[in-house]
Amino acid sequence: MRIRTKTFFLLGCSVFWLTMLAACAGFDPQPMDRIPFMDRAQTRIKENVRVTAAVLSPGESEAAFGVPLYTRGIQPVWLEIENRDGEALWFSHVGLDPNYFPPHEVAYRHHASFSKSRNQRMDRHFHKLAIGSYIPPGTIRSGFVFTHLDLGTKNFNVDLIGEDHQIRAFTFFINVPGLRVDHHEVDWDSLYSKKERVSYGKINLREALGRLPCCTTDSTGKREGDPLNLVIIGWTEDVYHALIRAGWNETGTLNQTDFSMTETLSGVWRQYRYEPVNPLYLYGRPQDAAFRKNRETTHERNELRLWLSPMSFEGKPVWVGEINRDIGLRIAGRSIAYKVEPDMDEARTYFLQTLWFAQRLEKFAYVKGVGAAPMSEPRKNIRGDAFFTDGHRLVLWVSHEPVSFSEVEFEEWEIPPMR
Repeated sequence: MRIRTKTFFLLGCSVFWLTMLAACAGFDPQPMDRIPFMDRAQTRIKENVRVTAAVLSPGESEAAFGVPLYTRGIQPVWLEIENRDGEALWFSHVGLDPNYFPPHEVAYRHHASFSKSRNQRMDRHFHKLAIGSYIPPGTIRSGFVFTHLDLGTKNFNVDLIGEDHQIRAFTFFINVPGLRVDHHEVDWDSLYSKKERVSYGKINLREALGRLPCCTTDSTGKREGDPLNLVIIGWTEDVYHALIRAGWNETGTLNQTDFSMTETLSGVWRQYRYEPVNPLYLYGRPQDAAFRKNRETTHERNELRLWLSPMSFEGKPVWVGEINRDIGLRIAGRSIAYKVEPDMDEARTYFLQTLWFAQRLEKFAYVKGVGAAPMSEPRKNIRGDAFFTDGHRLVLWVSHEPVSFSEVEFEEWEIPPMR
């Protein structure tokens, strides 16, 4: 009993002194001109306003602010706004992130006990570097907005409101260092030879899409997986930007073994936002790009796989894809697997709506080719999950510019059964 008491006493002392050491830790932020985040800055100019933006990496954030912001799910975005107009502008922090962190809240989250002077210096540092809302005419204002953490490509708007009550919106898509995104490692130019590439017009494209395989496969090509229920037409960058604006997260590479960021970003990884998506096959290879849209829990999520096809339409690439929705967990033999929503058409419709409401959908249509499987006679995928479908695949044209809800067109190729 004495030994156990002594052990607990020593353990308590160790914890106490470790806490004291953490409290007395230094606070030594580096000068901004020594941190190379501006190498990745992007600039947008509209009328008489110039906006430059950059997103700091985990290491850059810690160097700039003296504390590891990423471990608390906080990501600093640097802005420089030049108002060349004759009227004042007001910057909307909420437009960039509706739930942004005020600078003193960020500092408070990193305060240490028994270190009043350190905490005060931290408060002043964060306050000094934060950007305000008011940009007088003929001035340049710069500083940070403390946003929620996103990896991969960070999408945000910089909204400026003038005295005319009009909003000047600047949209940014900025790559954040630290996550090895799957589609960044694809050699797109080497996927197909010139002989394999085929350009289609409207009529023969519809026929070609109907001749696509019904489903994905395993690596051997012998077992069928989930149905290929999507086709997207658009330039590579426009497709990615449309998905990101619609709330889809990029995912890590399939062969990614370096999860050194797991400890640093444990909260993010626990949400499985960027976890690699298991491979399914088309054209003899696993998906070229995968995206995920999480729901309330880690086992309720939507997964999207895309392959760049050898087809093009009016010069634009044609992407073939599949989307499914995980709705829970099930016992599969001696392990636990995800349960897939059996109504594949519901997942297809959900994807249509995400792009429509993101205002990046120009037009959509339906073609046959998946093969109908009624609810009374479902098919099964590789994992043994039963699914049913009306047999149509959704074709979507994405836009580079915003498209209002009422301007989206419906191309009447096929009319799937109404439910």
